[in-house]
Amino acid sequence: MDSSRRVALVEDDEDLRVSTAQVLTLAGFAVEAFPAAAPALAAIDADWPGLVVTDVRMPYMSGIELQRALHERDSELPVILVTGHGDVTMAVDALKAGAWDFLTKPFDPQALIAAADRAATARALALDNRRLRAEAQGEESSGLVGQSPAIRRLREMIPTLANADIDLFIEGETGTGKELLARLIHRAGKRARHRFLAVACAALPDPLEDELFAPSGEASIAAANRGTLFLDDIDQAARRLQSRLVPLVEERALRSPGAREPLPLDLRVIATGGAEEGDLSARIAPALFYRLAALRLRMPPLRERREDVPALFAHLAGAAAARLRRPLPEMTGAVRDHLAGHDWPGNVRELAHYAERFVLGLIEAAPLPLAEAAGDTLPQRLDAFERETIMAAVVAAGGEIGAAIQRLGIPRKTFYYKVNKLGIDLTALRKGAAREG
Repeated sequence: MDSSRRVALVEDDEDLRVSTAQVLTLAGFAVEAFPAAAPALAAIDADWPGLVVTDVRMPYMSGIELQRALHERDSELPVILVTGHGDVTMAVDALKAGAWDFLTKPFDPQALIAAADRAATARALALDNRRLRAEAQGEESSGLVGQSPAIRRLREMIPTLANADIDLFIEGETGTGKELLARLIHRAGKRARHRFLAVACAALPDPLEDELFAPSGEASIAAANRGTLFLDDIDQAARRLQSRLVPLVEERALRSPGAREPLPLDLRVIATGGAEEGDLSARIAPALFYRLAALRLRMPPLRERREDVPALFAHLAGAAAARLRRPLPEMTGAVRDHLAGHDWPGNVRELAHYAERFVLGLIEAAPLPLAEAAGDTLPQRLDAFERETIMAAVVAAGGEIGAAIQRLGIPRKTFYYKVNKLGIDLTALRKGAAREG
């Protein structure tokens, strides 16, 4: 069960406490019931993952006093007040002071469930934003972010592999972070003081290939002496390049055109290849492949480690915010749902681009597909349709509100009423539309 669907129910009337707990339990909430405010206050801390439903009139400490005490610990904790008819004015004042909602006795069970559903959604989003900030400010010691078993194992292997002078072959789909793993291995070992020379083998033109095999120069393999030679996408390298790499890998010597003798080199070679169907050995010269593949590692795609996506997104968003010198925005429900539901075919690279757009405020600039934005009920679907239509009109008008209103054919007052009702961030939307233009 989602931890945000926990309810602390505070009610001194035993019969009402039992019946309310039953209503909430049948609606899918995990209920912890308390007969008074004091034991509830002792049990609920700032990390309470759910919400609170409390009666207002109780002996010793009222629900209003409980709500105030709880909000001193956590101002984002949703507290739903249950009041008698004579307490409505008091409950309205409590709403102004931060209470989430109030119901009057006798209340409709469906009204309680609806209020609790909204509160649970808001609580989950608030805690996600809290984690986003904490994780964005934290730093993984290795830079390989995640707690999935595959990532933990790779992270644990880095110190051992760093000083083991054996060549490595890292397999994985595009964007999974193969080069990051290679750099982390290089930095953790004795070769860190020397060059990490990255060669993009897939599209290496002839002039650069000649520079690569020259006896000296910044782009020469010789510049990586005592360091690491990183051969990216070796499975996509031309056969000519592969054949020239064979003696280098076998002899650890650079054969340059016109040179009398091969130049001995102290190199560690790390190569990468894709994870597409087909035998890698069929796309790489056997003499090269079997020498490079002394030890094969695999970087898993994001779809195989979905539990890492929130922490990885937080890490990437924090890095983007620092690089772009912008504050970290609040995560919206749309962003949270996209992180959870998207397959990320572009893997970490795609997630990094998404994190950058999030920091720049460009996520809202592209209206969500109606199927993603809509809920189950007709009002939710209508709201989603209106929100999408308004946002699309603003983007199409290049951020000019007057032109967007004209496109929509509605009065200005109606436009701003709907913008407020649907929670559309016009400022971010106009900036995004301006950038897109």
